[in-house]
Amino acid sequence: MMRTWQITTVTDAARARIALARLAAAYGVPTLERTRLAAGLSAHLRQCLTKGGTWQLTLNLAGSPAEEGLLHAVVTPSPEACAAGEPPWEVTVPCPEAAEATDAGSVAEDPAALAEALLGADEDTAVVLDKLGEQEDLVAFHREELHQTNQGVLALHAELDAAGRAQREAFAAERSARNEAESARRRLTFLADASAVLTASLNHEEIVRRLPELLVPEYASSVDVWLFDEDDKRRSTPHPAAAVLAARTGRPQYAADHPGNLPGVDDQPPSALDPGRPLLCVPLPTRRAPLGVLTLSPPGARWDPDDAVMLIELTRRASIAIDNARRFEHNRDIAETLQRALLTDLPATPGLSLAARYLPATHGLNIGGDWYDAFPQRDGGLITVIGDVTGHGLHAAVMMSQLRTALRAYAVDGDSPGRLLTRLHRFLHHLQPDLYATAVIARFHPDEPTLTWAAAGHPPPVLRLADGTVRTLDAKPGAMLGIPLTQEIADHTVQLTPGSTLALYTDGLVERRAQGIDPGIERLAAALGRFGSAELDADLEGSADRILHPLLSDSERDDDVCLLLCHVRGDTAT
Repeated sequence: MMRTWQITTVTDAARARIALARLAAAYGVPTLERTRLAAGLSAHLRQCLTKGGTWQLTLNLAGSPAEEGLLHAVVTPSPEACAAGEPPWEVTVPCPEAAEATDAGSVAEDPAALAEALLGADEDTAVVLDKLGEQEDLVAFHREELHQTNQGVLALHAELDAAGRAQREAFAAERSARNEAESARRRLTFLADASAVLTASLNHEEIVRRLPELLVPEYASSVDVWLFDEDDKRRSTPHPAAAVLAARTGRPQYAADHPGNLPGVDDQPPSALDPGRPLLCVPLPTRRAPLGVLTLSPPGARWDPDDAVMLIELTRRASIAIDNARRFEHNRDIAETLQRALLTDLPATPGLSLAARYLPATHGLNIGGDWYDAFPQRDGGLITVIGDVTGHGLHAAVMMSQLRTALRAYAVDGDSPGRLLTRLHRFLHHLQPDLYATAVIARFHPDEPTLTWAAAGHPPPVLRLADGTVRTLDAKPGAMLGIPLTQEIADHTVQLTPGSTLALYTDGLVERRAQGIDPGIERLAAALGRFGSAELDADLEGSADRILHPLLSDSERDDDVCLLLCHVRGDTAT
């Protein structure tokens, strides 16, 4: 379908606009599109009338009644406008209802009908305005909704920012707590390790020497240990006033040009000896009186309070270690003095040479239990004995002296070695039920070529024969002396020839913790076998030293050592 209008006047333009609006409504063009189409046409026709001339509006509907069509509107310019290059105006809109409406676009010539038609055209405008009002309300709603959303987003951002700050603060607190825990663990580990090092030694000079090695440079830049009873050796060394005050009051002192604020420490002015160096002076406490003062300077500008607390605790433990070491050294010196005072001067015996060695332990309080003795009997025989009392120190030395005295008393009756050990066993069990001992007794007689011996829980004697062969006299021994057991210790005999040598010894000579005792006995037998009878005849004392050296040079002695060599002299020895 196609319709055409000639437009020259405003009335023509109004009639054409009304016709277009009616046709668009008849063909189902939506109100908004219909109003947009009419408004666009009115605007273009107004321009056309301004330019003058005749204009032609053509409406063309494409499509069948059964299909959705297209309404195509074209305004063609007059020949004058075309000559001026004016292009046609055209627009196309869909028509959902392509129904037949042949008279829908007619407009009567009557002015009243035209006015009525123009007033009716405002209905579309009213509908558009209503829709525009709805859109404005919707826009206002969405604008408020957006505002509320923005407010919510801002609040959410504020909450997220606060949560972020709280999380960062929590992470910082956790990191600080972790660092503090790690520092505390490090201090406790150092305190435990340093305490183990200090208490492992029983030499107070070594403990004093180890303190600076432990503390410098991590916890102090310098360390000075002032021991009161050694002050005579250091009269020329002045001590800071804070150290003197710490010694007098028994409280730690901090001397510096700034307050230390250290727990349990009194602040003092800087030392006149070194004003620019802070000093921490800590007394070395004991139950009786302070041993001295430990003076430290910090590794940096000042100490951390927790480090200062740890240093004060370490000083307390060092003081205990020094005090214990001094007690040990005092008791060891007394025990060693008593031990040496009780050791026998070996008797001169025809046809028999004797050589003895006693060496105190170099490690630990292991002095006082080992002993040897040699004395004649009334029938001309010679009793030699070597023994070891369990335990160490003064108590063991005293018990050793009592056993030695009892043995000499029993030997007056002329008993054999086994009988003597049996009587010693009963004596010790009665005297000290909780103390035990081991011993070997050997009896020589110048008129008898026989050695009689007996052992009670002691390492076996080693015998070198005249021909150079070496035997271990390991016949069944008795049990340890003093144990709660009734026993009769048996005698054993072995033939001797001139040039034979018997070695009696204590376990400190042959026993090593990492090896046991058997390898040590084998080493002693090998060492004794390397000597010739002539060498033993000529220098038994020197031979004793040459036997001891290879056996003891490989390790520190953690037990005292006794060795008694008995050599049968003779011109026929080889």
